[in-house]
Amino acid sequence: MKICFPVTANQGLASSVFDHFGSAQRFVLVDTETDAVVSIDNGDQQHSHGSCNPLKALAGNQVDAIVVGGIGAGALNMLNRAGVKVYTSQAATVGENIALFKSGEFRELVPQTCGGHGHGCAH
Repeated sequence: MKICFPVTANQGLASSVFDHFGSAQRFVLVDTETDAVVSIDNGDQQHSHGSCNPLKALAGNQVDAIVVGGIGAGALNMLNRAGVKVYTSQAATVGENIALFKSGEFRELVPQTCGGHGHGCAH
């Protein structure tokens, strides 16, 4: 399985998971079958709030799942329509999250109504 994590800097498995998918500077992709770790730039970082295109952000890289600290409803819906599962980060680093993911400790995010941010999105 190929899992994507939003991060601010590439430190491999020691990378800290960033709080919000769309504004992350980079993504760390982990293949849980081969343990390969790849870092890519966010191809859609310069977008207006609420108009994140997660597939553009991934720059053509195919992933099966994304583990995030937070994500907007529009991006979550786009990913779900593309068959990508989205999970809530359960630990500080990519490596810690991979270990937890493999043990089945993750909860899938589902679209819901948001409130917060001062304009509607509580993540």
